[in-house]
Amino acid sequence: MKNLQHMQQIMKQVQQIQEQLQKQLDELVVEASAGGGMVTVKMNGQKHLVAVQVDPDVFAAKDLEMLQDLFLAAVNEAARQVDEQLASRVGSLASGLNLSGST
Repeated sequence: MKNLQHMQQIMKQVQQIQEQLQKQLDELVVEASAGGGMVTVKMNGQKHLVAVQVDPDVFAAKDLEMLQDLFLAAVNEAARQVDEQLASRVGSLASGLNLSGST
């Protein structure tokens, strides 16, 4: 019976952590750039792009391949930052999880 109660407490803690993490992800926005700021993107915690800025000088060069490479680099860096933030937040939230048998 005590093990069942402990398991229920753990499940409640996990649910609270999940809710906190979802709230943090909903509020998270990261910014990444490439080419010294020639292309800048903003991405939310769901990995959706929410903004893109392109320096007009990129268009003056008329180098489509460069623009594509800069865009890919900025998006990939933003996705990496979201993953990093997620891992950090999961770690900090999970550290408060009481998995021991003592209450």
